[in-house]
Amino acid sequence: MAVYLDHAATEPLRSQARDAWLEASVAVGNASSIHGFGQAARRLLEEARERVAAVLSCDPIEVVFTSGGTESVNLALRGLWTSRAADATAIVLPDGEHHATLDTVEALRTQDAAQVRPVALDSLGRIRPDAFARELPGAALATALVASNEVGTISDAAALARTAAEADVPLHLDAVAAFGHIDVDFRSWRGAASGTTGLVALSVSAHKVGGPVGVGALVAARTAAIAPLFHGGGQQRGIRPGTQDIPGAVAFAAAAEAAVSERAEEAARLSALRDRLVGTILATVPEARLLGDPVDRLPGNSHLLFPGASGETLLFLLDQAGVAVSTGSACQAGIPEPSHVVTAMGFSPDEARQVLRLTLGRTTTDADVDVAVAAFPAAVERARAASGLSSGARS
Repeated sequence: MAVYLDHAATEPLRSQARDAWLEASVAVGNASSIHGFGQAARRLLEEARERVAAVLSCDPIEVVFTSGGTESVNLALRGLWTSRAADATAIVLPDGEHHATLDTVEALRTQDAAQVRPVALDSLGRIRPDAFARELPGAALATALVASNEVGTISDAAALARTAAEADVPLHLDAVAAFGHIDVDFRSWRGAASGTTGLVALSVSAHKVGGPVGVGALVAARTAAIAPLFHGGGQQRGIRPGTQDIPGAVAFAAAAEAAVSERAEEAARLSALRDRLVGTILATVPEARLLGDPVDRLPGNSHLLFPGASGETLLFLLDQAGVAVSTGSACQAGIPEPSHVVTAMGFSPDEARQVLRLTLGRTTTDADVDVAVAAFPAAVERARAASGLSSGARS
């Protein structure tokens, strides 16, 4: 029996999204054409935009469809940077951000001389609003994860947005990991902010909620000053011009609506499954340790440290046993790297190589958990023997 416990990487395609994509894909016409076919295509596109806006609590005009989370993040950060005041040169960047953010900011640092103001995570992987606020004065822009894509800890997005508004700094929130699992409410988080500062941009991705890969959205406030990454056509307020993917937008809308409609029920179900998964693993592998906030975390997220066992080795052994998981760490040029999120939480590089991320989703069953927990004791024992790492847990 094959068990998929990597839902944070991508959620299986929902039937509603597949059917919506197939139906929309046979429509004829470019949404920018003025004839009847074009206007019919335009109606499909704009209805999808309205549906996505409704689940994100923003205005339809603020939804900018993209090719996914990475493009949305790049568009927000590069667009805000290009539109910044000439004397603003700093970017406020929490330590545990996704590589879509880290790599974009690094490019701005090396290419455009951006100054990076890091914000330390606490030991649970949370971005503390007070630490975030201290770095904001005079910054060109700030960015932050709503929920950690690795350890699952949920930060206080509304508080982060308030601090940005008070400091008169434009803020981008990466909600890719959070959307579909917690209430993502752009309008409420933006609050009374107006103009070009405070929360002005938010990124989401379709395949994280059971939509198709290659579709995403950037919520860009009506007043946001976001320059485009490329030019031509003027679609989507000129922020992301070009012929738009109508079937992708329609499928995204269907997936987003389905995810939000079942969110409360699924959160309770997945939290219970996750707690049983973690509890059983900790009982059979007592040296293991759950990382991240034990309460304020994404319902399907389990992130565990296995002292003395290489995460990469564990991943391979579990895969051989039919259980698909993730290390949650970057791997560049075939060389495993320690999780930057785990080291930002105060763990050593060696410990950051001994972690696994197990993420549950809507297709996860009790039987899946049974298979997974049964595979762990032998896999950990073999991984420790192969790794030659110390099994001593961090105090």
